[in-house]
Amino acid sequence: MSEPATPVDNAVVESFFKSIKRELVYPNKHKTKAEMKVLI
Repeated sequence: MSEPATPVDNAVVESFFKSIKRELVYPNKHKTKAEMKVLI
């Protein structure tokens, strides 16, 4: 992640976290924290 003044560099990281949420977090939102750690 970059400094606050350069938001363009954050695009890759934000895209990564969006993918993680879309593919793992939202479909499995009823699982426990331990199960989510194993998935991620």
